[in-house]
Amino acid sequence: MDDQAPKPQRRIRYKGTHPKSFTEKYKEQKPELYSADIAKVMEQGRTPAGMHRSICVNEIMDLLKPMPGEIGLDATLGYGGHSAELLKRLQPGGVLYAVDVDPFELPRTKERLAALGYGPEQVVIKKMNFSGIDQIVSDAGLLNFVLADLGVSSMQIDNPERGFSFKVEGPLDLRLNPSSGKSAAAFLKNISPEKLEALFIDNSDEPHAKLIAETIVKNIARGNAITTTTQLQKIITEAMVPVSKKDHKEEVKKSCQRCFQALRIAVNDEFGVLDKFLEKLPASLAPGARVAILSFHSGEDRRVKKSFQQFFREGVYSDVAPDLIRPTAEECFANPRARSAKLRWAIKA
Repeated sequence: MDDQAPKPQRRIRYKGTHPKSFTEKYKEQKPELYSADIAKVMEQGRTPAGMHRSICVNEIMDLLKPMPGEIGLDATLGYGGHSAELLKRLQPGGVLYAVDVDPFELPRTKERLAALGYGPEQVVIKKMNFSGIDQIVSDAGLLNFVLADLGVSSMQIDNPERGFSFKVEGPLDLRLNPSSGKSAAAFLKNISPEKLEALFIDNSDEPHAKLIAETIVKNIARGNAITTTTQLQKIITEAMVPVSKKDHKEEVKKSCQRCFQALRIAVNDEFGVLDKFLEKLPASLAPGARVAILSFHSGEDRRVKKSFQQFFREGVYSDVAPDLIRPTAEECFANPRARSAKLRWAIKA
């Protein structure tokens, strides 16, 4: 028999300047190798696939004022953009604790920060939910500052395998940690129309909640299991036919965004987790410690505002944000995903 060497496999071709599928955008997912391509994408006001652009970085650094030797917490590590800026200011001698529940992105971000020169002496990374902030304090002691960016990372949204976006075909999952809890598909399987309607109203203020909820539950009752993102998107579109006449396409898009958001919040118990975090936060802070929380929809912002104001009235916080801070027009142009961001701060008494 003739031994023939296997032919080398060609890598996926990068199709033009605007490749459509996630796998075709491999250059955008490797900024260390394709810096020029990344720069072009960002100049066009887009976020490169597989990357996350940190929001309100300058404003957050001004609020938290991290100093050498301090101990702080990035409660939502994500891509690590905020952490990298915090670590620059903590050296020498400072330590940043950073937590996240995403089992896919956490090791990648750890490698990214290590490549910048930050090892376990400078940054302690843990796979855990930020509602367990008291566990961090038991190891680290009281914290000098805390940052929580409550937004979903672009890496999660862009990757169709994670099932976060209705724009591309993928499993209807929506879990931040796919190894824990029920997927959105499983969550919908036995839900009542009344409960689903309430969920859409409470989690995303969906104006057509009743109609969409009833249409979804009727489809499932007929034996049409909803297992993919595009299946759910088509059902929401079908439900909107009687009510959306003018600007139909835009109205359907907004309802899809709100319904997917509402399901993601429910699947991950995001409001419950945030409430626990806000309750434990004051006892985790050293006197004079600074807190900055970046939220992305009204349900989160209401909870942050209410907690800050309550503890301010009780004298636990010496000062809180009188008004929310929004990203600048320049940042929103450069990074459209920043448009819905709301930043609030508090200082421990």
